[in-house]
Amino acid sequence: MSITSTFFDAARTGDIILLEQLLPEIKEINVRDPRGFTPLIIASYNGNLDATRFLLEAGADVNAQDDGGNTALMGVCFKGYADIAELLIAHGADVNATHGNGGTALMFATMFGRNNLVKLILEHGGNKDIRENRGMTALDLAVQQGNVEAVELLEA
Repeated sequence: MSITSTFFDAARTGDIILLEQLLPEIKEINVRDPRGFTPLIIASYNGNLDATRFLLEAGADVNAQDDGGNTALMGVCFKGYADIAELLIAHGADVNATHGNGGTALMFATMFGRNNLVKLILEHGGNKDIRENRGMTALDLAVQQGNVEAVELLEA
């Protein structure tokens, strides 16, 4: 197994000790796997707060996008990891970044009922007027999903 593969595995599992050991040997902290994921995206998608923090402090690009245009923040909004979302935002995550279909982290949070994250993103400048490729806004998606709480947050 290559050092890079091992580094990705450490990010996936949250093995901080191994990340620390391998970091000096990794030439590029924002190295990508075959799907365009970076170690930061992998750590955050897998709910590893400490690994996410470690990678951010080591200089990982908080706004890196995978091959579909998804950022770490989008992934945690899909999965509902509020603590990691707060950390990413504190490190400069673009709350209004769009992926390949024009969707945003706010839209992911809305669609998947992560209303605490809807609120968090709105508090940090989330633009509720962005339209994805079908012309839908976060509010449209909240209505479509029957997410009454998100509708109320987005209409406030």
